[in-house]
Amino acid sequence: MTDKRWAFEDFEEGATIPLGRRAVEAAEIIEFAQEFDMQPMHLDEEAGKASILGGLSASGWHTSAMFMRLICDNLLLDSTSQGSPGIDYLKWKRPVLAGDTIRGQNTVLAKRRSASRPTLGFVTFKSELFNQRDELVLEFQNSGMFLLRNPGAAA
Repeated sequence: MTDKRWAFEDFEEGATIPLGRRAVEAAEIIEFAQEFDMQPMHLDEEAGKASILGGLSASGWHTSAMFMRLICDNLLLDSTSQGSPGIDYLKWKRPVLAGDTIRGQNTVLAKRRSASRPTLGFVTFKSELFNQRDELVLEFQNSGMFLLRNPGAAA
């Protein structure tokens, strides 16, 4: 990158961007579940152990929100991001349990300049979240919109 902020030109197809890591605590799993997803396996350790998840498990939506925080902190808040037109797919592959440490990465699959907005480009990412055993727990694919640093440059 030529300046501190990520702009469209800085993304290279095939490049993987590390997004940091985060510890997952039981109290935050329960707090999120009490507000947004009150299923027993997200509220109680014993109910979680009795479920197919094997322990107190973060809601998939909580896992997605924690991943979004990693993406914001380690990429988007230091970029020219203009948001996203949506997500192509999202898959929860394994439960995230209390005590896990998660880490994320984005891989650039493709990029293209906008045909209708000369200052904007689209970057397609495959986003992956892993636990401390390097097991894939969540993946999704989406495009992000980023401003160009130099819109007048040739494509």
